[in-house]
Amino acid sequence: MLDRRVGAGSDRLKSAPMTSSETRLHSGEGMVEFEMVGNLALSLSLWLCFSLSLCLCLALSQCFLNAVVQCLSHTRGLRDYCLVKAYRQEMCSREEPHLMEAFSQVLLSLWDVNEENHNTKVNPGKFYSIFKDAVPYFSGYSQQDAQEFLRFLLDRLHCEINRRPYVRLTSLEPEPKCKIQPLVLNINASAMWKRHLERDDSKIVDLFTGQLRSSLHCSVCSHYSTCFDVFCDLSLPVPKRSATGGGSLRECLDLFTQEEKLDEENAPMCERCNRRTESTKRLTIQRFPQVIVMHLNRFAMSRYMVCRSTVCVSFPLTSLDMGPYGPVDCGPVLYDLYAVCNHSGTVNMGHYTACCLENDGSGWCCYNDSCVTPISENQLQSAQAYVLFYQRRK
Repeated sequence: MLDRRVGAGSDRLKSAPMTSSETRLHSGEGMVEFEMVGNLALSLSLWLCFSLSLCLCLALSQCFLNAVVQCLSHTRGLRDYCLVKAYRQEMCSREEPHLMEAFSQVLLSLWDVNEENHNTKVNPGKFYSIFKDAVPYFSGYSQQDAQEFLRFLLDRLHCEINRRPYVRLTSLEPEPKCKIQPLVLNINASAMWKRHLERDDSKIVDLFTGQLRSSLHCSVCSHYSTCFDVFCDLSLPVPKRSATGGGSLRECLDLFTQEEKLDEENAPMCERCNRRTESTKRLTIQRFPQVIVMHLNRFAMSRYMVCRSTVCVSFPLTSLDMGPYGPVDCGPVLYDLYAVCNHSGTVNMGHYTACCLENDGSGWCCYNDSCVTPISENQLQSAQAYVLFYQRRK
C-alpha cells in the first residue's frame, strides 16, 4: 500500500509471504503525519514545488518494485508525462494502455498535494497485478532483481505507448556494416537511429534510449567493421579487488569500453576472411540519452555459485562527464545524479531501497518501503549502490 506517513520502524528485511488481500503497511511506533499546505491548486507547477516524501508499501519481498518506482517517480520527464497523461494524446495503438494507466495513477498518488486526500492510503497492487499479467516471470512472492524489473517495466510501458506500433522489423532492410571513417560512421549511425524510431518511438525512447557503437577488428586480415545497437541502460563491470580497496564509476566505465579479445569460437564472422577469426571488440556510446541508467553488475558467477561484489564504487553526484566514452571530439557530455537504487544483503536474501534527490532543494531522502528519512550526500557512497540514475544537463 501507499501511505502518506513516515514510519519510524520498518527495519525488517524479510517477512512472511502475504496474499494480495493481506498487503498492509509495515509501520513502527511514532508515526508522523505530514502537515499539508491548504488551498493548493492541483496544477502541475504546484505538484513539482513540494517534496512530500511519500512512500510505497507492498509485501517486503516486493521491495525491488518499491525502490524502482520511487526512482522513476523522481525522473522528471517521465513523471510530468504521466501526471498530465500526455500519452492519451499520443496513442496510436488500438489496445488500451492498462499498465501505463496504473503506473500513472501510482505517480499521481505520490505527487498529489490535495489537502482533502493527504491521509488516504493508495494500494499500488493493481499496477503490480497488471504488470505480472504482462510479465508472468514476476509472479509469486520471491525476491526479484531490481534492474531486471526496471528493464521489463520500461519495455512494457514503451510497447503500450509506442507511437509506431504497427511497423514490423521484418519489413525493413538488414542493417549494413559500416566502414571505419568518421563521416561515414556518423551518417550510418544517424540512419540506424532514424530506422529504429520508425518502429520504436515513445516517451520511454525519448528519455532512456541511447545508441552504442560496437567496433570489430580482425586480427588476421586487419579488417574493421562497425555496427550500432540501442540501449536503455549500461551494465557495468565492477573492479575486482578487496572490499576495502574501493573503486570508482570511472573505472567501471573504463572496463566497459576497454578493448576485448575474442577467440575464434566467440568471434563473429569476418567479412573479408569469410570465417570466424580471432578479433578484438570495443564498445563506445554513439548517442547519449537524456537519462542514463547505469547498473553496477555486482553479481557474478564463480565456479560453484553466484557471488556478490561488496566493492564500494564511488560516483560523482554532479558533472559526470561521459564525453570520453562517446564519439571522437564530441566534447563534454555532463550528467547529474538524481536517484540511486541500493541492494543490501546477500544473493539469496537481499533488500532494496531508493535514495532520491528532492525537487524542492531540501536534499536527498532514503525510501525504505514504508519508511522515509533524509540522508546526507556522504551516505550515498556505499557498497550497496546498485543502479544509478543520471539526468543529462541541457
